Amino acid sequence: MARMAFGDFPEQQAVVGLLQRSLERGRLGHAYLFIGDRLEELESVARTLAKTLNCTQPPRRGANGVALDCCDHCLACRKIDDGNHADVQWVRPESKLRVIQIDQVREVLHTVHLKPTEAEYKVSVLVAAERMNVNAANAFLKTLEEPPAKSVMILLTTDPQRMLETILSRCLRLVFAGGGRKVAAEEVEWLKDFSGLASGAQAGLLNRYRLLDSLLTRLAGKREAIEKALEERSALERYEDLDPKLRERLEDELAAAIEAEYRRQRVDLLATVQWWLRDVWLRTMAVTEELMCFPQLAGASDTVARRISREQAAENLVVLERTQRLLGGNVQEALTLEVGLLKLNL
Repeated sequence: MARMAFGDFPEQQAVVGLLQRSLERGRLGHAYLFIGDRLEELESVARTLAKTLNCTQPPRRGANGVALDCCDHCLACRKIDDGNHADVQWVRPESKLRVIQIDQVREVLHTVHLKPTEAEYKVSVLVAAERMNVNAANAFLKTLEEPPAKSVMILLTTDPQRMLETILSRCLRLVFAGGGRKVAAEEVEWLKDFSGLASGAQAGLLNRYRLLDSLLTRLAGKREAIEKALEERSALERYEDLDPKLRERLEDELAAAIEAEYRRQRVDLLATVQWWLRDVWLRTMAVTEELMCFPQLAGASDTVARRISREQAAENLVVLERTQRLLGGNVQEALTLEVGLLKLNL
């Protein structure tokens, strides 16, 4: 795992600066909600805050002597990076439904009320906090209302709309920079092939299944890359003589992390397709290329736009939105995507 300090987040200096000012003024909140587009980045900043709170050799201190950054190499920092610090807990969605269950929350709440074992602060990080089920969220709410001293709880989410308002109202919200329609070059290249298929002369049933195959192949490649990257960073790869219970827990956390990151990237991929379909909709109204998200794909967009009506183009956006919502639940992925693609007007 790449080790990081606050200076390693140049795009998030607004968030970092706020956290450092809070540390310097002794006004650190007991509960934070980190909102952003990438869970991995939210986790990195949460981990860096946990290291800063417990670093034994901080490179920067405020006027009150409080650490403003972590050294990234002392024993405490290394333990937190490796995921085996006794006072820093991570909770991730588990079970087949990939939810955070009440037993997980109860374990965190029990530990957080104990005195720190080897550090000054106890830090609890809930990854994909919007996936807490109702019972877990209600149990967690009680601790948010009466937090123990020297404890910081950090909730990470890419979808705050799915969280209970009562939890949102008790957390300090930090919105991370990012977002916008920044699409990687390799994603645009894939979309070029996908839109080429969609706009081809053969617009029948066989072509829909070619689109489905293209989409599923792309998603399979993403899952494989995610598994490889997260497995390489896991403590399971670094330590062979792990306690069986710890190994089992780490394996569950790894599986949950892979699933959460895969779902995030799937959302991004389908959103990319949706933005291209938005371009098609715009072209049915003869909107200029300057307002298109992918002007370089105007040829494919125009071809489809000439074949369908404005209403049909608008319906495509609704179909993709509905497909995204369905995939957020416990559904069969390939079947859901198949049904969605068959409903598109192309």
